[in-house]
Amino acid sequence: MLDVSPQAFDSWNSLEGFYSLEVAKPRPVQHRKDWRSQGQAGLSWVGEQLPGVALAAALAYGAEAGADWIGHQVLGYKQSPINGVPLAIVFGITLCNTVGIPKGFQAGLKTCMRPIQRLAIVLLGWRLSLGAVGAVGVRAIPAVVIAIAVALVVVPWAGMKVGLSRKLATLIAVGTSICGVSAIMATAPTIDAEESEVSYAVACVAIFGMLAMITYPFLMPLLWGASQLKIGIFLGTAIHDTAQVTGAALSYQQMHNAPAVLNTATVVKIMRNLSMAAVIPFMATSFHRNTKGTSSANRTKVQILPLFVVGFLAMTVIRTIGDATPNAAFGFVSPALWKSFLTLMDHSSTDLLTVVMAAIGLSTGLASLRKLGIKPFFVGLFAALLVGGVSAIVIHLLPWLRS
Repeated sequence: MLDVSPQAFDSWNSLEGFYSLEVAKPRPVQHRKDWRSQGQAGLSWVGEQLPGVALAAALAYGAEAGADWIGHQVLGYKQSPINGVPLAIVFGITLCNTVGIPKGFQAGLKTCMRPIQRLAIVLLGWRLSLGAVGAVGVRAIPAVVIAIAVALVVVPWAGMKVGLSRKLATLIAVGTSICGVSAIMATAPTIDAEESEVSYAVACVAIFGMLAMITYPFLMPLLWGASQLKIGIFLGTAIHDTAQVTGAALSYQQMHNAPAVLNTATVVKIMRNLSMAAVIPFMATSFHRNTKGTSSANRTKVQILPLFVVGFLAMTVIRTIGDATPNAAFGFVSPALWKSFLTLMDHSSTDLLTVVMAAIGLSTGLASLRKLGIKPFFVGLFAALLVGGVSAIVIHLLPWLRS
């Protein structure tokens, strides 16, 4: 997760659309694939994905079982204070940096960290109705807006003060304040960032976001007591990437039986993701304001509204419609069946998120710390602490969040 492969940027310098200087060769005749060849291609794809997905799933299952055993049998707690999410990450990091992960597992691990992660977040939408989303969103807006604004202003300034390039400082700022790696990858082409700058920014956000994901759930009772609303808003605003936010909130939920924390943190993180639609064009325009021409800021189209956000919102709409007809959801689904379905979606999303956390650990090479360099490291740490500190101050000052 922390290393950005150079091949990811090959398309930036491609000559697609230009004629080759070599003598053109006749194209081979394209034969339409029959159902057997299509089936074989599908099985080959499954074979490529299966090792990595199976390893992450086995590690997640082992972490959950190990957490229950330690909490109940070793420590003697009825409600185990140990949970599977951080344990899955620790198991994965340990395995990755000791034994090592063969290349044959990489495709499946990437699938866990992208499509499966997105699917898990979409399924989280079944936990909430539009009313709940709106209630959380209205209360959290000041914390989200102020934390993003402060980071976008202060982090680039601080980065350039210690000698970072303006591009690298900008990428660290958007990655920390908005939505981690997705924001970095969406912003990079609009400011013509170099490959090394993108790699450093991704590493910064991944490292400090992961540290926050592991440590924050244990600090929340000291900071906010038992207020699930405050804890959810803080986790949703103070941690970088979507998977990291949901991982931290899921960890706290499992430790304290607090489902409202995961619900709130997910909604707040979705709000930060939606801010990409305004922030990234603004940052691109601002970056190129003092340069000759601004065509580079507009030449690359980026996805500023991730599809998983749309999917999450769509699930909340369907949940709202189903709940609006209590006698029979949608007019034909019995209340018992509707409740069972929602429970299944809840369990499925949390199980998938644990698998995602295991895959993140299995993809985290500590060698990235050495590649990062000292200055970007400290700027990334400063950015993480700044966003967390601003979020905590705003939450403390908001009158409607005071208990």
